[in-house]
Amino acid sequence: MSLDPPTYLASLQSNIRQRPIPWDGAVRAGTLTDDQLAKIRAVDKVRKEARKQTIEADLDGYRVLFVGGPGEKSVLELAAKRQDVVQYILVLLSDLLISIPALSKALFKASDPYQHFLPLLAHSSNSDDPIPLLTSTVLASLMASSRDESAATVDKALPSLYSYFSSLTKSTDAGLQDIGVQEYSRLLYSHATRQQFWDQRSETVAPLIDILRAAAGLGKDDSAASLWSSNTSTNRTGFEGSLGGGVGLQLLYHVLLVMWQLSFEAEAIGDDLNDEYDIVSLYTWLLRLSPKEKTTRLLVSTLYNLLSTNQNTLLPTAVLARLPLILQNLTSRQLTDPDLQEDLTKLRELLAEYTKTKTTFDEYVGEVNSGHLRWSPPHRNTVFWAENARKILEYENGEVVRKLAEIMKKPWDNDKAVLAIACNDIYCLVREVPEKRSQLERLGLKTRVMELMGEADENVRWESLRALGGWLKYSFDTK
Repeated sequence: MSLDPPTYLASLQSNIRQRPIPWDGAVRAGTLTDDQLAKIRAVDKVRKEARKQTIEADLDGYRVLFVGGPGEKSVLELAAKRQDVVQYILVLLSDLLISIPALSKALFKASDPYQHFLPLLAHSSNSDDPIPLLTSTVLASLMASSRDESAATVDKALPSLYSYFSSLTKSTDAGLQDIGVQEYSRLLYSHATRQQFWDQRSETVAPLIDILRAAAGLGKDDSAASLWSSNTSTNRTGFEGSLGGGVGLQLLYHVLLVMWQLSFEAEAIGDDLNDEYDIVSLYTWLLRLSPKEKTTRLLVSTLYNLLSTNQNTLLPTAVLARLPLILQNLTSRQLTDPDLQEDLTKLRELLAEYTKTKTTFDEYVGEVNSGHLRWSPPHRNTVFWAENARKILEYENGEVVRKLAEIMKKPWDNDKAVLAIACNDIYCLVREVPEKRSQLERLGLKTRVMELMGEADENVRWESLRALGGWLKYSFDTK
């Protein structure tokens, strides 16, 4: 999938191409050799077809020019002290790699094609120095055009390149963010490169999720699940007029594109992606707000990839996030994209098949197993607890309450509602099946409820106090 180059990068490269370089003087100064200059002039500022023919007729010669060879230094080595020449060569090489795939494969015949490029990524800490940025585009073009999966690429060069692009995506400059995101997209061309991207997710995925959260109107301390809470204070103007957090539509689209590419690995990473980033709830909310078919298509397709390969764990979460209702509303739009229509149909059918056999008890179990509680209808429904409390305690030898205990052990600093809901559920279990209190106590739930009475959050304190009150009531009644 080809994307237009970011405006800032295209402008920078254009300016460098137009700069006059005193090539003959550079040769006299030993900045490059006569042979290197002849090769540069043969492909610089000539028609693309002539350039292609010249390089394909001398691939070994151009390999030595750019990455060196036995006993021969590359032009980047020789010109290391001439920043103007290095910048010009990097732009020229980037152009050549994009238009002449054979050159990429030729460069990999070198014993270490990355030897003279990787140090340039750390050339300077000065944000105005263009060399690291220009180098990163060369490396991305080299990898993407060759689709290389060698150890030199995946284990050595790619991690450094991902780290550099991560620094761009964390920038406050939307132009630099977009460069980093678009270059990510070029690199996610295989299972190996996507797996490495995921392995570095604290650098790569996390900043992209931050962008999506900002677009959804989520504050720093809000969880994605809180989007569906009636008492959340987050301002969610959505995409009416402008995106939340100042996120531009193009940046949003490119981030969604990268996440869609990553979702090709959904079977292996889907559960962790949702556990760590609450992706299903976030995407469901973004789908509700999506302003364009191109963003809607990526949201729907990514959700389908995730849910179809992790049905037992993620379908319950999707139902709790009200995805079926969102999809129903989406079908009322006049959609024209055939791929979107197809994925939307498949996703609706997948959810319909799941929900038609599920009871409220199944939904509750699914929510607990998702590891993230929300104020869904069962929690406040006295009939539900009267009918299902004992079943919850006994289900799969107490697996549900064990999972509830695991949830309560976490601090939930960004979503204290989870702790309040859990205390509410403990209260209901004790009220309906008081003789099973010892089962809950063995899991440490009574102790945890008592600890939560000291929480700063008012709702957590109230629900924990209520739960403990119920516990003590039945303790006194049995004496």
